[in-house]
Amino acid sequence: MNIEQLRSALLYCTIMNFALLWLWGMLYILPHEWLYRWSGRVFRFSAERFDAINFAGIVLYKVGVLLFNLIPYLALYLVK
Repeated sequence: MNIEQLRSALLYCTIMNFALLWLWGMLYILPHEWLYRWSGRVFRFSAERFDAINFAGIVLYKVGVLLFNLIPYLALYLVK
């Protein structure tokens, strides 16, 4: 695997991960009450805790995408 292939793979991974992050955000924002009731069947926590868990998950996932996909892609792009 050469640097060009690695750079291309990192770009595609970044795009797919941000698409998944966008989907999670839209599922969190738009059908919020439905998602809270649906998850409330299995997990027993308040609406505030549900919001905090989702927000923390979104932030952690975004930081992971930036650290493991976007930053290495930019580094390989600059080395070009």
